[in-house]
Amino acid sequence: MTEAPIRVALDAMGGDDAPAMVVKGADHALRLQPDLHLILVGDRAVLSGLVAKCELLSKADVRIIHTDEVVLNEDKPSLALRRGKNSSMRMAIDLVSSGEADCVVSAGNTGALMAMSKVGLRMLKGISRPAMVTRVPTKLGDCCMLDLGANVVCDAENLVQFGLMGRIFANVVSGIDQPRVALLNVGSEEQKGHDELREAAAMLRKLDGQGFDFHGFVEGDDIADGTVDVVVTDGFTGNIALKTAEGTARMFFQTIRESVDKSLLSKIGLLIARPVLRNLRRRFDPRSHNGAVFVGLNGISVKSHGGTDMVGFANAISVAAELVRRDFLTQVRQQIENLGSMGKENGKVEG
Repeated sequence: MTEAPIRVALDAMGGDDAPAMVVKGADHALRLQPDLHLILVGDRAVLSGLVAKCELLSKADVRIIHTDEVVLNEDKPSLALRRGKNSSMRMAIDLVSSGEADCVVSAGNTGALMAMSKVGLRMLKGISRPAMVTRVPTKLGDCCMLDLGANVVCDAENLVQFGLMGRIFANVVSGIDQPRVALLNVGSEEQKGHDELREAAAMLRKLDGQGFDFHGFVEGDDIADGTVDVVVTDGFTGNIALKTAEGTARMFFQTIRESVDKSLLSKIGLLIARPVLRNLRRRFDPRSHNGAVFVGLNGISVKSHGGTDMVGFANAISVAAELVRRDFLTQVRQQIENLGSMGKENGKVEG
């Protein structure tokens, strides 16, 4: 645990409604966690005006680092990497690599954030690619899921590394002593799935029982059922699964609202059921799960949804701060080394 203020670097210009959304989210985050020291990177003139309108940020010791360069949503990662050295995204990442910040949060271009984070923060020893991981709600609590879009195509070795990192994330962040890890597949039978999945499963089975609990294959409905604590897949499949779940949750609550407006009786029913519906909304609101972590990096980098609001962005900031409080990177290094050494004895897992 750390007692010093947690220094959070924010890409203030990243996101659909940035910088206003970022500044409002930062103000909301301070309301929840007064021990944060926020560093806003972006257009100083614009940010200063927005900060002045905020109840808490205007009184806090907020640092603004100026740049008028921005990574656009349509920029290709390779182009952003070459030309974006003075962008708000890259400068925020560099604050972490230089030790001036403990973590970075951005709602900007996902591919660019991954590429810049990988170059600026570097990979942990034994890991070849970073993966995006977040917690999703299930019947039994939460489930950690990765990759969510950082790597569209993955080989067996990537999936094994994601399994190791997901297991550590669930252990450190969710507090699960022995997380159950599974690969997302089109069936639970061993012969199902493409070659990379079956190869990854064979490698993970060799770790089973040696500080690692491999459940095997799970299907999409197992995620919501809470069958396992960690679900591993490639970024293409993971991103679609996550967005489908979020869209379904929004449709569910929108349908309830539309139904209530149709009759007086339904409005009365809503008043009676309001406490239950409020709890449901809080649990399944995508904003409350906003903030995907790039695991495998030698630094903490968190990706917020680009279209989120201040509540969602504040949650992404909270995710980053919590990883710092729990000394996540130290524990990842130690456990990767321990699990990696077992993996080398039983099958290749290192990059």
